[in-house]
Amino acid sequence: MPTDAFGAPHATTIHLRAAGVSVLLAVPRDGLPVVAHWGADVGALTAQEAADLLVASLPQTAPSSVDAPRPVSLLPEPHHAWSGRPGLSGSRAGADWATDFTVHTAALDGAPVELGGGHTERDHGGRLEVDAVDEQTDLRLTLEVELLPSGLLRSRATLLNTGEEYALDDLVLAYPVPGHARELLDFGGRWGKEKTPQRSVLHTGTHLREGRRGRTGADAAGMVHLGEAGFGFRSGAIWAVHVGFSGNHTHYAERTSAGVQVAGGGELLLPGEVRLARGESYASPWVYGSYGVGLDAVAGRIHAWLRSRPGHVDVDRPVTLNVWEAVYFDHDLDRLRDLADRAAALGVERYVLDDGWFGSRRDDFSGLGDWVVSPDAWPDGLGPLVDHVTGLGMQFGLWFEPEMVNEDSDVARAHPEWIMAARRELPPRARHQQVLDLAIEECWTYVRDAMDAILTEYDISYIKWDHNRDLVEAGNRTDHGRPAVHAQTLAYYRLVDDLKARHPGLEIESCSSGGARVDLRAMERCDRVWTSDCIDPLERQQMNRWTMQLLPPELLGSHVASGRSHTTGRVHDLSFRAGTAVLGHFGIEWDLAKATPAEIDELRSWIAYYRGRRAQLLGGDLVRVDTADDTLNVYGVVSPDQRDATFFAATTGRSDVAPRPRLLLPGLDPGTRYRVQPVVVGATPSGLRPPPWWRVQDAEGASTAPSAAGGPRVVDVLSDTRLPGGVFTGAALAAAGLQSPLVDPDQVVLYEVAAL
Repeated sequence: MPTDAFGAPHATTIHLRAAGVSVLLAVPRDGLPVVAHWGADVGALTAQEAADLLVASLPQTAPSSVDAPRPVSLLPEPHHAWSGRPGLSGSRAGADWATDFTVHTAALDGAPVELGGGHTERDHGGRLEVDAVDEQTDLRLTLEVELLPSGLLRSRATLLNTGEEYALDDLVLAYPVPGHARELLDFGGRWGKEKTPQRSVLHTGTHLREGRRGRTGADAAGMVHLGEAGFGFRSGAIWAVHVGFSGNHTHYAERTSAGVQVAGGGELLLPGEVRLARGESYASPWVYGSYGVGLDAVAGRIHAWLRSRPGHVDVDRPVTLNVWEAVYFDHDLDRLRDLADRAAALGVERYVLDDGWFGSRRDDFSGLGDWVVSPDAWPDGLGPLVDHVTGLGMQFGLWFEPEMVNEDSDVARAHPEWIMAARRELPPRARHQQVLDLAIEECWTYVRDAMDAILTEYDISYIKWDHNRDLVEAGNRTDHGRPAVHAQTLAYYRLVDDLKARHPGLEIESCSSGGARVDLRAMERCDRVWTSDCIDPLERQQMNRWTMQLLPPELLGSHVASGRSHTTGRVHDLSFRAGTAVLGHFGIEWDLAKATPAEIDELRSWIAYYRGRRAQLLGGDLVRVDTADDTLNVYGVVSPDQRDATFFAATTGRSDVAPRPRLLLPGLDPGTRYRVQPVVVGATPSGLRPPPWWRVQDAEGASTAPSAAGGPRVVDVLSDTRLPGGVFTGAALAAAGLQSPLVDPDQVVLYEVAAL
């Protein structure tokens, strides 16, 4: 058997398999674990086959390179001639910066693993933990690598210092990606337009995405995908990474001149932020890796893992009314009670009071941080409203922004040292506010106790947890302005954990100026995200579509707003607003007192539709369809047993062809026959001209009107109607498809699919 400096024949190999994914790990005599293969399942391997596959993955000696090249490890080390981004950067005043870790012990699912040879197979995933040491630098490292049952891969590292103080600058983990996966996809965005996809090609060098906002960020990369050229939702092999951390973070993809490619990331540390005294350690966030053929498969592994966790939300997500865009800071009890009455009559199940209930908070300029019910706005406390809401059978929710403070507040005047700053002067204000330093124990305790008191006094089952500004110059003023984003982020996690432990069953929404805190570490604690502060359905078509690349629909706050969007000024039909919102955690952000009787009736229909079908909408597998027409957004959910589905076809502009190309409905069982029925909820989509397969003329209650232009008729179908449609096999729906109807721009057409 061939040998090399890596000692492949003498490496212990561990093959983890789950849900169509293989991860072949090699633990050598010296050095750190290597991922020899991560991707499609290669089937069960014998010890000889695993050794051969490992040898086949080893790099070849090239001219003008090191004599014995080695494969890149999970934590890449320059000592092994890795010229890319190092996994660990740090030093002791410039010394001890170059590491060479050697594994001392390893355990698979808690059982010891013999080093120096041997092979182990696991058919349903598994967890490898290795402890390594570098005696020269007085550093120890624990690496955890886990393949979850959904086929999702994740890793993290813990660094322990056993010597003099060590300044840690950076710690990232990296996964290998095949050289033919060169096309990049990640995300940009801004407030009100989160999750904007952007594609490029990975050339030699580093594609680096840094988040320095102290929160995940509206412009965060979110996930970095590397895939085969032209990959789509259902095609092309893709390798994607996500860093599960809510503070500063790094995502990157790298290609060396030797053609080696990796993708990875970790926490982004500010200068001097982590200094490890003797015996202290640093734990990195989990770095997740998802492989699949098509973006839906990549997303599906994450969704399946999230749904498998203890405590994940169920499909009976309550219809929610948030009063922010109805009343803003105008907290009038009679008006708020009236909104509650109107909401309950429609079938709303949760009522949320937003900003403005505390301290002197009558606008954005003061009172933030004083978490005491305002005696001016609420002379009798929140009890009269809470009791009224719960008496109507609805849950009551309340808005907090625990990490923020106005300078004009009692807490800021009493404790100016609790405001984060790196210099003697304060950072620039954002939304007229600053940041409280939760890493200061007294400050953390104050916030926890204030929130706990409110949650204890009132029957509150839900918190909208906001975070409305970036952490600019976020220093600890009690420690000479030392950077404190790392400590602040961990304090946020601890605060959420403490409050949930004190109040079992409490649900928390992660809102951060909308979708600026959307990551898997936050979602270990939170029960949904506020996808965006922009509820314009045209914008939400994009933002919902791509936020679902990480999170399943039941975790996305998805609301019906007023006819004229508060953020864009656009005006949309209620059918488009509700049809866009219904795939998600459905809710309302609208002054119902201003809705017309016809709008109320239509909204009632949409609420009834959601409540009657939410188990299917929020329990199915996400399907998004690649279309040749970029003004047609086709997506839906298919039940895990493939017996039923709901698809949506949203027109987001005017096509250059009429009619549009046929609808393809993939994700169903090819051999099963399905009835496909167009569904009208509330008002008919504007300008609807149905194709022949709808059989509108046969539908009871359908009426037609001649088209002014001749040809197909504009149709007005009675509300809450399922049209006859047709019967097709799953194979035909995926390959041949169905003719799209003609509709005006900014409309949604629903299709229900049921197996016969």
